[in-house]
Amino acid sequence: MNSIEGKRNDTGLRFVLQSPQEGNQGWLVWGKDRLPALIDWHDPVVHHGLRHRIKYARLVRRKASSPNAQGADVHGYRFYVQLVLEGMPYQKPKNMPGHEIIGLDLGPSTIAIVSRENEARLIPLCEELKPDARKKRRLVRKLDRQRRANNPQNYDEKGRIKKQGKRPLTWKNSKGYLATRRRLAHQEHKLASHRKSLHGKLVNEIIRVGNDIRIEKISYTGWQKQFGKSVGMHAPGMLIDHLRRTVARTGGTLQEFATRTTKLSQYCHGCMTYEKKPLSQRWHQCACGIGPIQRDLYSALLAAYLNPTFIIPSIAHEEWEGAELRLRAAMERLCQRAKEGKILPRSVGITRAGARLPKSLRSPQQGLVYRRGRLEELK
Repeated sequence: MNSIEGKRNDTGLRFVLQSPQEGNQGWLVWGKDRLPALIDWHDPVVHHGLRHRIKYARLVRRKASSPNAQGADVHGYRFYVQLVLEGMPYQKPKNMPGHEIIGLDLGPSTIAIVSRENEARLIPLCEELKPDARKKRRLVRKLDRQRRANNPQNYDEKGRIKKQGKRPLTWKNSKGYLATRRRLAHQEHKLASHRKSLHGKLVNEIIRVGNDIRIEKISYTGWQKQFGKSVGMHAPGMLIDHLRRTVARTGGTLQEFATRTTKLSQYCHGCMTYEKKPLSQRWHQCACGIGPIQRDLYSALLAAYLNPTFIIPSIAHEEWEGAELRLRAAMERLCQRAKEGKILPRSVGITRAGARLPKSLRSPQQGLVYRRGRLEELK
């Protein structure tokens, strides 16, 4: 079992904390075992949490990268104590919620954030996340080679896995195979923790502007079927779950509207009509004079001015004049980043050819390259 928890903190598995006069030490007590805990009292989150009553404790075992990792036992595991406490979570002073109404337009790889008064933003999701695909491919290939070498009886003459009969195939795992699998799992864990950190940072940035948020309800499962692994890499559904918890913790509201009802990507507030647009059309331009405006930014603006009663955006003429300038300023910042060489997602509306600059000013030269076991001259 990787985790075990108690029902109360006075019987069975329990966590005992000393009083400040005695030293503020903590132990996990389970039967006759008394395990000392490492507590960082300088961390404001830990200090705030341990001042509240402990409801129950949970012992968690997690896999480390290797038995030689810091804090790991001989089997390569680390142990943690999770405490379930009463009260409200700690809120950092810099992350105090604002009072703006914010509209969001979430895509598979981008998010548009538009409030009624502050600046608008259109940013890629998890932009700093850079997975090492080459290293992962090497580890996966090494795993396959080790598995084939350890279990030659499970493959036929063509190298395919034999069909299972009444008895399932038995697989032998060597120490080298387990070590490679731990390396691959450790790489995925680092990627997941970095993604979670970036999501938390973005959620705090949104909450600092305002905690009255409006967004269209989207089927993330359908995105996974349509766009594939790129959705799992950016995890927009996890971002919304994190945002929903943070808004509820800070006393705000997160209103989600059905896409079929609102149809913000097809609506024009100038002529108050709906016009069905293809997904490839990334700019909104209407005959009434509204536009051209980037489609995601315009949808987020409409969500910020969405009337919850009638589910129709209502924007005054004065409000639109200021909002249009903020939307254009957001696109100008993106265009500037594209000119500097940043490759942006195609859904932004900036063509990839215009968003790429050569890394070197030198002209390409002919040379020799080793390809497929032979030297070829570049043409």
